[in-house]
Parts: sequence; structure tokens; C-alpha cells
Amino acid sequence: MSRKIPTHERVHAEVRDMILHGALAPGQAVTIQGLCDRLGAGMTPVREAIRRLSAEGALTPQGNRRVSVPRLDAATLDQIAFARLAIEPRLGALAATRLDATTLAALRNADAALDAAIAVGDVAGYLRHNHGFHFLLYEAAGAEILTALARTLWLRIAPSLRVVCAGAAGLPDRHLDALAALVARDPARTEAAIRADIAEGMAHVRAALQEEWMLPP
Repeated sequence: MSRKIPTHERVHAEVRDMILHGALAPGQAVTIQGLCDRLGAGMTPVREAIRRLSAEGALTPQGNRRVSVPRLDAATLDQIAFARLAIEPRLGALAATRLDATTLAALRNADAALDAAIAVGDVAGYLRHNHGFHFLLYEAAGAEILTALARTLWLRIAPSLRVVCAGAAGLPDRHLDALAALVARDPARTEAAIRADIAEGMAHVRAALQEEWMLPP
């Protein structure tokens, strides 16, 4: 029997996905009442979702009953890059020897949808399918603690990855490299492909944010 999802869990998942998929851009403020109206939910579950996501660093409470996705600074970006490069390539390597045909097919579908989003400049689609690709892979690793850590990191970085979409068409396709390595069941190649993918994405984010950091307040 399917379990009815409690309202607070549903609301938390929906606000989390708004952050991950670009519905809330860095620095964009939204009212708590606006979230209630958008999600068709009461004040209590929305406040609980905000509390949980704020504790993970994904939201920043502001005055006048508003919250926003925090803008990254240089020090925070450095820490996120260090942690992602330590954790996510390892998850890729672990998944390489555990992946089944169904998950491999799902990864191919996610990558095709990602390419289609890039081709038309669909930022929301890019963020959604890029996240989907990575976590289909990471969940196959069977490393619950590392995957949970990766999820927390993505809540902090995903809104800023929107800048990658614009330049992604000119980049080497590291997802294809990862898929080829997964077909070969090669952990080292998979790890290298995921590391290169993360490094390139973070470099794009850094370049875009450096322009903001150089602007006068």
C-alpha cells in the first residue's frame, strides 16, 4: 500500500526542488505568504520547510517574513568545490561496479534531456536534468552517508549552476565520458569524468561570480 505523504514532507520537497531547479535564483527574495499561495499550503508546513532548509544553508531568512537563496561568496564557493571534488567522484567510482541496465538507461535518458535543454537555453530544464543525472548515479553507489552529504552540497550550489547552461554547449561532454566509463565498468575512468565535470562547472560559476564580487556594493 502506498503511504500518504504528510503535508510537511510534501512542502519541504517542493521548496527544496524550487531551489534545486532554479525557481528561486540566488538573492531573489520571496515572502512566506507567497510560498504558501504557490504551494497551496498553510503557514505551519511552509515555516517548517524554511527552518529545515535554512539549517542546511539553502535559504536565508530575512526581515518582513521573507526568505532568499543566499548568494555565494568566494570562501563559501571554495569550500563547496573542495567538498564536491572529494565526495562526488568517489560516488561515481563506487557506482561503476554496481550499476544495472535499468539505471544506465535512465542515465542516458537524463543526459539526452539535459542536452535538449542546453540546446534551447532552458535553464530550469538544465538544472533539473543535470541534478537528475548526478543523483541517479550517486544513489547507485550504495553509500548513504556520502550521498546525503552530496545532497546538502547541491542545495547550496545548484541555484548558481544556472550560469553553466549558457556555456555548456562549448564544453566537452563529461557525462558522455562518464557513461562510456560506466558501460566499461571502469571506476577510475568514471571517477575522472565526474571530477572533470564538477571542476568545469565550478570554474564557470567562479568566473560568473567574480564579476559580481568586483562590482561596487
